[in-house]
Amino acid sequence: MADVLNRRRRRHGRRGGPDGGMREAALAYAAMGWPVCRGAAPSTMGGRACGCDRLGCPDPAAHPVSAAWAVEATTDAAVVDRWWTAQPESNVILPTGRVFDVFDVPAQAGVMAMARMDRAGAAPGPVAAVDARRYLFFVATRSPSDEDEWWSCHLDCVPETLEDTPGLRWHCRNSYVPAAPSLMPGGGRTAWIRSPQEGSGLPDPIAVLDVLADACEEFV
Repeated sequence: MADVLNRRRRRHGRRGGPDGGMREAALAYAAMGWPVCRGAAPSTMGGRACGCDRLGCPDPAAHPVSAAWAVEATTDAAVVDRWWTAQPESNVILPTGRVFDVFDVPAQAGVMAMARMDRAGAAPGPVAAVDARRYLFFVATRSPSDEDEWWSCHLDCVPETLEDTPGLRWHCRNSYVPAAPSLMPGGGRTAWIRSPQEGSGLPDPIAVLDVLADACEEFV
């Protein structure tokens, strides 16, 4: 995955070019069994950050295009190909709470947590950075029997509170995250720090949570 996305970035620069860099990535995720859906792209109009219809979008270029994203998300290659052929600039969104959950932390805490896990010989699993501001740690999803311990990231519902909750967020059922190589306003991207192919699978969430919670306490 990382090699595919890196080649795409070198060939086509910011937007991914006419051969559909986002499409290539979306198809790669779908082939891994990770459902995807279309995400809003940054706006090309002056004064707006997001290409969606919402004025003052509180989560620009990091949310699904459709309100029915939870139903539409798919691993069907034909559907994915049709979506990104029609809208090649669409970002890629990964629903959480299906194949994996995601811990979302400030970048400084993420760097510290990865260093601590490396020193302890504990693999953090796949890790991505969103615009070099936040780190996403992909972990095994909780089973339905643990539903009382689940909580959905409220960024999904009221993202305008993002600045009020700068610490740890747990994306599980009914939430989502932007996927590499999604383009953020200002030209930054979502990028893999450690791709799904670099690790030994999805780690236990509680073990990763312990390390991330300690790291977040030092920065929040």
